[in-house]
Amino acid sequence: MAAVRPLETVAARLATVLRAVRLAVTEKGRSRSLPRVVAVSKTKSVDDILDAYRAGQRHFGENYVKELIEKAQDKRILSEATEIKWHFIGHLQSNKCNAIAGIKDLWIVETVDSAKLANALNSSCEKQERKERLKVLVQINTSQEESKSGCHPNDCVDLARHIIDHCNKLSFCGLMTIGQFDYDYSQGPNPDFQCLIRCHQTVSEKLNIPADEMEVSMGMSADFEHAIAAGSTNVRIGSSIFGPR
Repeated sequence: MAAVRPLETVAARLATVLRAVRLAVTEKGRSRSLPRVVAVSKTKSVDDILDAYRAGQRHFGENYVKELIEKAQDKRILSEATEIKWHFIGHLQSNKCNAIAGIKDLWIVETVDSAKLANALNSSCEKQERKERLKVLVQINTSQEESKSGCHPNDCVDLARHIIDHCNKLSFCGLMTIGQFDYDYSQGPNPDFQCLIRCHQTVSEKLNIPADEMEVSMGMSADFEHAIAAGSTNVRIGSSIFGPR
């Protein structure tokens, strides 16, 4: 007999995460609304996603186009998770834009890192005849590691401006970073978070966009509380909700 999957496992973990988010906001003394929690469901089953959905979670993040398409088209998710909002949070290649733009419940692409990719995604949205502009974030390689995607911090204003001026099917909504893993916080505040906040301020000033109208997507399971303290409005949490992969 197959092992029974207790519903409360994912729900309990999600509740713990949401409590931690609220506490982090309280400790920072923020007056703004709570940061959005994106449940990162890569490699996780449809059952896990539906467990989180039934517990109130609506925003889910996927890293791979093929996996996102399969889950977004799953009959159970389509019938039971009618308010789901998908975030694409992985590296996106231009030749995958047509496929991802066709996902009906795709809410945002968080990883636009070049004008070339923005143009391709914009063209794909036109081909797919999306009714509303697709939300996008500009991904910045704040740690400047060769293994990570993202534009250089110095290029974020130009890329944001390009999206606003030349991509009429995209809606520029803010900035995102991954940053280095396993940062030692005994050394002080995370420099990647500080870098993204500086970029956020610069884009706001240069493009005359109110800072509170731009997303700051940073922070994962290991560091989301630090990210919230630094100013994150969107945290991407996987293992703390779904368990280790």
